[in-house]
Amino acid sequence: MPGILKTAFNRYWGVLLILVLWQAWVTIGELNAIVMPQPADVVVDLVGNPGIYLKNGVQTLALAGGGLLLGMAFGSLIAIACWFSRLATGMLVPLAMIFSSVPVVALIPVVARLLGYDIKTVMAIVVIVSFFPAFVFTSAGMRALPPGSEDLFQVLGASRKSRFRHLVLPAAVPNWMIALRLAAPSAVLSAMLAEFLMGQSGLGYMFRAAAGDFATERAFGTSVIATAVSVITFTLSQRAERAVNERWR
Repeated sequence: MPGILKTAFNRYWGVLLILVLWQAWVTIGELNAIVMPQPADVVVDLVGNPGIYLKNGVQTLALAGGGLLLGMAFGSLIAIACWFSRLATGMLVPLAMIFSSVPVVALIPVVARLLGYDIKTVMAIVVIVSFFPAFVFTSAGMRALPPGSEDLFQVLGASRKSRFRHLVLPAAVPNWMIALRLAAPSAVLSAMLAEFLMGQSGLGYMFRAAAGDFATERAFGTSVIATAVSVITFTLSQRAERAVNERWR
């Protein structure tokens, strides 16, 4: 048991320090619970209402995961189309740059007017946010070929499709995993942002409703859950990236 406690302390001492400083700030400053709740109040709300957090958290995670997969697939397909066709490059790259340069907050009202104020808009926002990393990193990976490999395929008389299948596509996989690692936490945050602005459920809506009702312990609890989900998705995607990189060496 002492060994387990020591390991836990060495790993999570930063979190413990934040909790101690948080509690000290509330106590010394005599802050009202509406302004800043105590850590214990947040924990009590988390433990006492697991169903509410679970229901909304699962919805946000499902929308973020689905939008992430669609965005990654869409971005990869656009990158592949650009590799095969210069015409597609001239048509699609400017559109991709335009979408990437527009702030997500500005896109949400436009997409909501087109798709409606429901989960379809949340999903679409996550797709847009996830699309650009997949497009950029996949395109870069398809161009970062091993030295001399393309010349070798040309000497062997390989067709363009054969070069794509056996050379270009495998070379892009590590970069695709980097895009997944970067886009995964952003997918969760963008889903929450869309829910916060126009959703009727999910962690983002839950945070907005709690803040409007001055239930700061629930607002902080929602933030804790959202942070945990983002960290978990980043960690899982990072481990997947490492596993793929080891396989592709």
